[in-house]
Amino acid sequence: MRHDALYLWFLANPIAPRYVGRLRLVDAGKGVSLQYGADWLSTGFALSEDLLLVDMEQLPRWKGMAVGAVDDARPDRWGERVIQCIDKPARLSIMEYLFYAGDDRFGALGVSTSADAYVPRAKSPLPRLAQAQHLSEIVQKVSTKEPVNDAERRMLAAGGSFGGAKPKALIEIAGEQWIIKFFNNEPIDVPLIEHASMTLASFAGITVAQTQVVPLVGEHALAVRRYDRHGTTRIHCISAGTALRAQTVAGQDAELGYPGLAQLLRRAGVAEEGLNLRDMQELFRRMVFNILIDNTDDHEKNHALMVIAPTRQGKYRLAPAYDVLTTNSGQGYQEFIVGNAQRDSTLSNAMSQCELFGFTPPQAAAEVVRVIQVVDGWRKHFAACGVSWADLDSLAQRIDADPLLGQRRTFNPADYVSPVRLRRRSPFS
Repeated sequence: MRHDALYLWFLANPIAPRYVGRLRLVDAGKGVSLQYGADWLSTGFALSEDLLLVDMEQLPRWKGMAVGAVDDARPDRWGERVIQCIDKPARLSIMEYLFYAGDDRFGALGVSTSADAYVPRAKSPLPRLAQAQHLSEIVQKVSTKEPVNDAERRMLAAGGSFGGAKPKALIEIAGEQWIIKFFNNEPIDVPLIEHASMTLASFAGITVAQTQVVPLVGEHALAVRRYDRHGTTRIHCISAGTALRAQTVAGQDAELGYPGLAQLLRRAGVAEEGLNLRDMQELFRRMVFNILIDNTDDHEKNHALMVIAPTRQGKYRLAPAYDVLTTNSGQGYQEFIVGNAQRDSTLSNAMSQCELFGFTPPQAAAEVVRVIQVVDGWRKHFAACGVSWADLDSLAQRIDADPLLGQRRTFNPADYVSPVRLRRRSPFS
């Protein structure tokens, strides 16, 4: 079945879904527009800053995307592969991917075939933690394009079209939804290393999503607790890419980077009790930590914002960190802009625009020292998490070799202490 039009719903309270508006396939099938419904225009809110509450069809401002926050409701590469394997839609457009992503997608938006009732794609109950081994075997079949039977199809379809590029699915642990990420034939134990990286980041003053290692036959998987769910409540979230594009002139390249995201939090973050400043300063620590552990996969989808009280002119909070792990690439540049030297993976580049994160240079330098001290203990921490000696040695070739170790050893906070300026005495005093 082809879907040239679908209907967007807001599911913060899934028991009482609210109709948002009509989605339409546009731009020769390469984009999706949104037109708010009358009730949402009266009582709703702007889903993102580029989706104003106006009575008109709002078109995507970049090619190959759904409009504004709607684009975050569709799956990424792995989810698309699962949909192709499980649902086999007759046509592969953004609209099909939006529909077949199902009910448990990122954030609080849902897609229905009806404007009168929320009717998502039918699904099976989520697999439980005890079924992780079987689920991993099904995921492996999808990865290698092997056929799956009906029972396997139902299990994977229950939560297998979640976003991201690598194999993952949704599972239930103690009544809550977790994302389980599987080993993908990498040369190192990536799930275990991600758990070690995330827990290490927490020692550097970084709020991270909760993780737990799931032992499987001959390998590990990693379960990550969803931060966009709180009990039965769904939290409206948008990616950093969506938030930053919303303040960019249509068609122009968005400045996708840490300083720009920090300034967005300054302007549109939760100002009460200085929460936006705290988020800006934590974002600085995340940037420095990612540089020092060689996490160069810090792209726009690997940062997110939670919309707090959206129906009351909601403001943003920085979502817990996720997908934080050493990528072991040594490429020397980040995916997100760092500072004056753009994406260069250097502490001097991180310090170059520290004021945009709400720090004076001496304050920022003290934060860098704090993160360095944590990263200096990476090997001991990773070993305590069960990372093998072979993997530790492999990671050390990046984390403990130049230029990263050199930067940790040569960073001098005294270089960022401004000289004291004596006030000139007025000749009229």
